[in-house]
Amino acid sequence: METVIQRTTRKDQEIATKSISALNSTAAFLKKKPNVVKIKIQESDEFVTVPGKALELLFDILSNMAEGKSITLIPSEAEVSTQQAADMLNVSRPHVVKLLEQGLIPYKKVGSHRRILLEDLVAYEAKQKDQRTASLKQLAQQAQDLSLGYE
Repeated sequence: METVIQRTTRKDQEIATKSISALNSTAAFLKKKPNVVKIKIQESDEFVTVPGKALELLFDILSNMAEGKSITLIPSEAEVSTQQAADMLNVSRPHVVKLLEQGLIPYKKVGSHRRILLEDLVAYEAKQKDQRTASLKQLAQQAQDLSLGYE
């Protein structure tokens, strides 16, 4: 599977919004986490069996598209370029290169190009999120201890 990068158009957003509204009744069913779901394709009257996780992913995709967000699908075992990593982390490519050179994110070189395992990038992002959360909690506690007027 290749990386799929598509911008969400206004028409896609409208269709996704209508689809989410129509599928909300199915959301209760999804909470039961079925292993397999049968979907009927109206145009051909055929039933397609899909994993429950795939249907959950479809809901997530439609929800994001309804909000006008673009979607990127990358296989979990995939390797990403420094530019793709930068796009995922919302930072510049030179910043990602600096993180790689500092050893904060593992990578390998393919010729002159750096490649990062997606799972390593996700792990780095999760670690950064945990550190931000801890720092914010510490700052909030300090503000309360110093009675800075935050309630």
